[in-house]
Amino acid sequence: MQTSVSAPAAASSGTTDNTSFKVLGAISVSHLLNDMIQSLILAIYPILKGGFDLSFGQIGLITLTYQITASLLQPVIGLYTDHRPQPYSLPIGMGFTLVGIVLLSVAPSFYVILLAAALVGTGSAIFHPESSRVARMASGGQHGLAQSLFQVGGNFGSSLGPLLAAVVIAPYGQKSIAWFALAALLGIVILLQISKWYAHHRLGSRGKASKHADAVALPRKKVAFAIGILLTLIFSKYFYLASIGSYFTFYLINKFQLPLQSAQLYLFAFLFAVALGTVIGGPVGDRIGRKYVIWASILGVAPFTLMLPYANLFWSGVLVVIIGVVLASAFSAILVYAQELIPGKIGMVSGLFFGFAFGMGGIGAAVLGNLADHAGIDFVYKLCSFLPLLGVIAAFLPNLERPRKLLAGGDGK
Repeated sequence: MQTSVSAPAAASSGTTDNTSFKVLGAISVSHLLNDMIQSLILAIYPILKGGFDLSFGQIGLITLTYQITASLLQPVIGLYTDHRPQPYSLPIGMGFTLVGIVLLSVAPSFYVILLAAALVGTGSAIFHPESSRVARMASGGQHGLAQSLFQVGGNFGSSLGPLLAAVVIAPYGQKSIAWFALAALLGIVILLQISKWYAHHRLGSRGKASKHADAVALPRKKVAFAIGILLTLIFSKYFYLASIGSYFTFYLINKFQLPLQSAQLYLFAFLFAVALGTVIGGPVGDRIGRKYVIWASILGVAPFTLMLPYANLFWSGVLVVIIGVVLASAFSAILVYAQELIPGKIGMVSGLFFGFAFGMGGIGAAVLGNLADHAGIDFVYKLCSFLPLLGVIAAFLPNLERPRKLLAGGDGK
């Protein structure tokens, strides 16, 4: 039995005739605000650790709570909205994030911090599947470019978290987190406008198949095998990213005796590099094929991750920037590749992959935090340096470009 795109499925993919950069810019800015707020949780770990006398294991549990909440809800929300699109769920999701960030600023105990993290995770779970659908609707067929523009907003927002934490929160303490509620309010305003566009576009395109929808016919077993490979690569990528996002500041402080604010600047450099790599991955995948971008990104970063635990401070800074650029180029390509494997299920696929990525990041943070408590932070980085070697399995992914060329007439046009 084979999977293929029917007319209704094609219509549900929701692409437009022309790329709407205005909408892509707005959804990217919204993603920036959403992920900037979320990254504050990671960035203030040293403050929370000192203020509440937390262990590395408890730090990992905060990440696990946030990530697992997002991980479990996203595929469910994505599957539901595939059948019943909810344009106005976008500002509602940002509302959950707003409540979570305000609660975090006044949390009196570790358990209230966990509740705040769960609320932010819920907001993320609502935001990502539908916003990814909006990016595809506005893509005009340039799916890799659209996902990269969408993703770069989130990654750039994530990079701002440590910088803003160093400038705003570190000097003034936990209560100053409340100022970032203003960013959530701005996000709600922008998302209300996007929701109006989404609702109007959805009504105007009902029953009309998109001429840009890609029909890829593959046996179900082959599709399942490819999805399994992609999820394994997501595991490799996000377990490694968890070691950087949650513990890189502690690593630098422990190994090189850096002050907290200096260590956060190194984390900012890494996250900014992630944003840069995201811009590269999608458009390159559109041109040369997503399989090759995925393979080069995951496996290609391995030499640099293997060197990092043995580098001095200068080369640690250089290596994490390279790692960020190379490793980040994979996600947009992986997401669009998966959407093309299972056409007509944009919300479900987006929710599955965002959710799995969040889940792996959360589990990775919890596991690595406990490992750091028992074996030391240096050992964590030596162990994680081997994870990108799993990228070799990307060689077994089917080449989707070849079936599309055959469907276009067999002449490669």
